[in-house]
Amino acid sequence: MFDEHRDTAVRCAALVLAVVALFRPAIGRAEVKPGDVITRANADKVKGVIPDGVQWCVNRGMQMSIVPYKKIELPPLYQAATEKYASQVKLKDDQTLEGYVAGRPFPLVDTNDPQAAAKLMYNFERGHYYSDDLALHLFDADTGQLTVDSSGNQHYNVERHFVLDWLRILSFAGRLYNDPKPTIEPNKDKTFRKAGLYPVIEPFDLKGIGGINYRYLDPLRQDDLWIYLPSLRRVRRLSSAQRSEALFGQDIDVDSYGGYAGQIPWFNWKFLGSKPMLASLHGEHLPPQPCKDDGGMTFCENWEMRPDMLIVEGTPKAEAYAYSKRLIFIDHETFFIAYTDLYDRAGELWKTVMQSLRVSTKPNPRGTYTYPIDRMFIYAFTTVDMQLEHGTRVAIPGMGFPDESGWYVDVGEKYGGEESWFTIAALISAGH
Repeated sequence: MFDEHRDTAVRCAALVLAVVALFRPAIGRAEVKPGDVITRANADKVKGVIPDGVQWCVNRGMQMSIVPYKKIELPPLYQAATEKYASQVKLKDDQTLEGYVAGRPFPLVDTNDPQAAAKLMYNFERGHYYSDDLALHLFDADTGQLTVDSSGNQHYNVERHFVLDWLRILSFAGRLYNDPKPTIEPNKDKTFRKAGLYPVIEPFDLKGIGGINYRYLDPLRQDDLWIYLPSLRRVRRLSSAQRSEALFGQDIDVDSYGGYAGQIPWFNWKFLGSKPMLASLHGEHLPPQPCKDDGGMTFCENWEMRPDMLIVEGTPKAEAYAYSKRLIFIDHETFFIAYTDLYDRAGELWKTVMQSLRVSTKPNPRGTYTYPIDRMFIYAFTTVDMQLEHGTRVAIPGMGFPDESGWYVDVGEKYGGEESWFTIAALISAGH
């Protein structure tokens, strides 16, 4: 009997130590300091303070320049809306929101709350880098294979180069800057948000392709996503499971845009813990600089130690979904997703999505557009398929458009964000 109790105690102690070790800052953290340059040669210094997918990229030649941490302030209107409305927001048992108007829905989240993970994801979804509308102009993407020659040198062999005209998002709720606010009425389609990505300018064989997406006020209703294929002169409707598939020979899926672009209730969420981790939130290189040591598959940017990275695991409810889980890393200060690791149906690490952010009054220092306050701009991201050793890198604005501002945030209809743009008729017209 004594031995049984002793064995049980030992197992419990071992479990506690394992959990503590999982979320304890890694030993390497003390070695990483501003001024360091992380390469393949010293990649072990960042082990434990970046996720496995990012570590794979460092091991294959991605370089990280370590800079000091900088605080990112909330925009005043967003902060005011949070203080005004947050107390009335509730998360129902079906993972839908009740009482949300604008701002951050859950400024204080008890990590012991069974609903903590879903609340953190809603904080991301209703995040502050835009609230009314978003327009990205003239961004480009390269996709290709990572190979190693006989001398051990790595090469990124670009297979396709994409140029996209516009990505636009129009919010119908949670609006802070432009009338009508906080909601657009009438809302005949009962949408929370409409988005469009069209038309593709390059490559030639995909010219004119694009898509629009409707997300509804009822989060239990599946999104409607339509893609226009000019070569077939038809509009194709994608299922929810197809949102996890990479399209047109590149590596990112629709649900991975921005870190996670799916509906919150489509997944079961689990909070795994938090710890200090490195993230790229104050980049200075624009256009972003492709890394030489991995042949240019990733971007070599500034990284800083963020004091509290929240780790959330999402498992899909749809059986046909391509991934078995998403491991999402959210910066607690901004609720920006710094990176996401994606796992295949066998539970093996498959892909990683890394995002680079800059904070400024100008989305592009060489552009003309200026904001009255600092805003957050994603100026680069990379999706790497570790199993196929294949990657897609994206620059916003594109590397071929160095003087384009690229980001137009909460500016209303000034940059073509009128509701008529988010229609199948407009999609087809632009693709002709």
